[in-house]
Amino acid sequence: MANGRGQWGSRLGFILAAAGSAVGLGNIWSFPYRTGENGGGLFVIVYLLCVALIGLPVMMAEIFIGRTAQNSPVGAYRKLAGPRSPWLGLGWLSVVAAFIILSFYSVIAGWCLHYTWLSVTTTFSGQTPDELGAAFGSLVDNGGLSSFWHAIFMVLTIGIVVAGVHKGIEACSKVLMPALFICMLVLLVYAVVKGNFGEGLKFVFAPDFEKFEWSSVLAAMGQAFFSLSLGMGALITYGSYLKQDDDLVSTSITVSALDTSVALLAAIILFPILFAAGQSPAQGPGLVFATLPIAFSEMPGGAVFAPIFFLLLTFAALTSSISLLEVATAYFIDERGWSRTKATLATGGAILVLGIPSAISGGSALFGDGMKALTDWIYTGDGKSWFDTLVDLTFNIMLPLGGLGIAMFVSWRVTNAAREEGFKVGSRLGQLYWGWVMLLRYVVPVAVLTVLLNALGFFAMFSGNGEG
Repeated sequence: MANGRGQWGSRLGFILAAAGSAVGLGNIWSFPYRTGENGGGLFVIVYLLCVALIGLPVMMAEIFIGRTAQNSPVGAYRKLAGPRSPWLGLGWLSVVAAFIILSFYSVIAGWCLHYTWLSVTTTFSGQTPDELGAAFGSLVDNGGLSSFWHAIFMVLTIGIVVAGVHKGIEACSKVLMPALFICMLVLLVYAVVKGNFGEGLKFVFAPDFEKFEWSSVLAAMGQAFFSLSLGMGALITYGSYLKQDDDLVSTSITVSALDTSVALLAAIILFPILFAAGQSPAQGPGLVFATLPIAFSEMPGGAVFAPIFFLLLTFAALTSSISLLEVATAYFIDERGWSRTKATLATGGAILVLGIPSAISGGSALFGDGMKALTDWIYTGDGKSWFDTLVDLTFNIMLPLGGLGIAMFVSWRVTNAAREEGFKVGSRLGQLYWGWVMLLRYVVPVAVLTVLLNALGFFAMFSGNGEG
């Protein structure tokens, strides 16, 4: 179209793009370390239940809004609820959340690029575990290096989005998603042959009820919600490029199944490798960047498979970043009438600049003490940096509110006739309609409110130990 709004060339193209949006660092970085922190099997079981009962219904609702309105988040709520409706706030929330998230997400993705480069140019073998563990801290502390890789990653993202829906996002997803799965299958074979595969499978799938904690259930609920890219407008935007009679139900099920498969594959690849190297699974956020290189350095063939893993991580980050940039880009195309090139370059450039404070939050300044003072200014009494503050704001507040609003809007504000027609059109699974509505009306709000209250520390007030 003249102004840059496009349409998917095929249903497969949408599925791969939407799965790419959902499949990201949340699956390959966050899910394994949260599984390790929360004892393995029982956490995974709760996570799978949350995907089915919370994540999938909200995903269907997001895609429903976009496909019905044929517009990006702000315009979609305006069309469905009215030009002065307070529901428009949900659209604005989505756009702002996507904008902020990409500013720090691209910093983490830049670390993936850096480790891909390191694993190709210098092998991890020959270095002590202390040296390998300290390398990640050195990267985070080096504001200039983090900013460099952040900028490179944003340029890659901008280049894909500026090419358009069909020729850019869809074409890229058709390459990156199969490449991602090929990388994972290669690493899976490596984990089976060289890793302690039996112990890894047991850890991931065998529930240990002695390690059951309420906080683990809340962590699984939050992980399921965030790993599916819900509440940030990406699926509303991608859904707006669907045809009105495209199958909402089976498409959503396929996307969530692909996303969940990647998360499980990542876990059953990583833990056998870690166990074979004698590493602990409960390493927290540094599991991938600080601990996994140690495992690769101690295992046969690690010098070959380390680049494959970090390339996989970069692919996953890129498929998510293009969906986040598309949310902001689509807003300016739909609401301001900008060309795709102008909208992408303007929003991408602004996000690149906004990401620099996050990149230098961990240590040395990029532009002297003045810029470092700027990032220090937002530190809280808990010692949280600009980066930490943005993560907490978006993941703990903005996304749960967005997901809650989507569930309430579709289940209570949209008329039953429009909702039922939109759910059933083109689908052979129309009998699931009332189950979907009941989950959106009652189960999803309770679950998301629980996650939100836990993130805000409500339950910590009653625990006596400071943990939610």
